[in-house]
Amino acid sequence: MPRIYLSPSTQEFNLFVNGGTEEQYMNLIADAMVPYLRSNGIEYTRNTPDMTAASSIRQANQGNYDFYLALHSNAAPEGQSGQVRGSLAFYYPTSAKGKRMADIIVHNLKMIYPLPQLVRAVPTTTLGEVRLTKAPAVLVEIAYHDNVEDANWIKNNIDAIARNLVLSLTEYFGLPFINPQPVRIGTVRVSWGNLNIRSRPTTASAIVGRAPNGAKLQVLGSWYGWYVVNYNGIVGYASSSYILV
Repeated sequence: MPRIYLSPSTQEFNLFVNGGTEEQYMNLIADAMVPYLRSNGIEYTRNTPDMTAASSIRQANQGNYDFYLALHSNAAPEGQSGQVRGSLAFYYPTSAKGKRMADIIVHNLKMIYPLPQLVRAVPTTTLGEVRLTKAPAVLVEIAYHDNVEDANWIKNNIDAIARNLVLSLTEYFGLPFINPQPVRIGTVRVSWGNLNIRSRPTTASAIVGRAPNGAKLQVLGSWYGWYVVNYNGIVGYASSSYILV
């Protein structure tokens, strides 16, 4: 299953015009993403508020991640404070995967951002979180925290933004989107052999692990006869017909 590095802003000095900070609200969005990531079987590592963009990049580059997603809010240049709105998805110009993800994010954010014509993908060579990461990356400037309308939109749509970003991740990875479900404990029930755990909800997909009869596993989500499961750290899809919940 996919593994991402999730990097919400650590910039506590960037103040929202209506109270709070960029670090605070980007971490709230990351918090809200967690149940969606879990139900969809997307594993993640997340930075911490005491880190910086540079230390987040270093940590991510020490691991093997399928994508690096940075969450930020924006501010207009001096002289235009409070006058600019919009959502931007930055990617490195030569990264085909970064551009594809940026385009997916833009398409989906247009469905929830109040001014969809102001949502766009932007190539850049100046942002370290897309330039220096080993994994393909996108840095999303979700909206402008120095604009009252944008700042209010972020604050009033934390869950909707989180859901939208995870929807984009599932599209990028070719996975079905599953809304959060309570984590349950299941027991494998097979008459012989082992239960196959697969990378996708189809018998044609790769087997990433096997669980013997009687094994306990976590059921993270369900999708048309398949469960997203975690068996001793192996995350994937397994047929619900062979799991007693």
